[in-house]
Amino acid sequence: MTDKTGADRRFPPALADAARTSFSYGEDGVGIDFEPYDAFDSAEETTGWLRQWTGNPAVDGDAYRVFGQDGAGGLVALWCARPGRPLTEQPVVYIGSEGECGVVAGDLSGFLWVLADGFGPMAAALYGAGEADEAHETGPGAAPAELAARHATTPRRPAREIVAEAQAEFPAFAEGLCALCR
Repeated sequence: MTDKTGADRRFPPALADAARTSFSYGEDGVGIDFEPYDAFDSAEETTGWLRQWTGNPAVDGDAYRVFGQDGAGGLVALWCARPGRPLTEQPVVYIGSEGECGVVAGDLSGFLWVLADGFGPMAAALYGAGEADEAHETGPGAAPAELAARHATTPRRPAREIVAEAQAEFPAFAEGLCALCR
């Protein structure tokens, strides 16, 4: 399946499996705050959401494949920032409901290891995983670790390394996204 630009919109097997994985997050704030979808949001939904988030009716969402959210309504997406590369090799980004945003991982494999270390997308993007306070850090969980072991194509590394490397590779993500705001 492709969108109007011809870009791939097929849901990777790792994300389909993530949709069947339990990411518990209690009212006490303990757990991984991530609610995976079982398919990408449509191109129209993504464009509508991005226009609302930026207040800019001229933008489109073709560069994003939204595949989940957190409990506050922030979205998690693959950002098609590497032309010609498969979706699984695109960076994972977090775009919050209150205007916050950041890079979570350099690719889907890295994102799976971030989850396996017990960090949700918002904690990783905004607190850098290694600097998250106690309320955001949960330690590894069995289900996310098993998910990563099944689908990750890279060796396991600590979340703080994965996030730091991705944020260093894409330092202008937040600035570029915010520049679209009107």
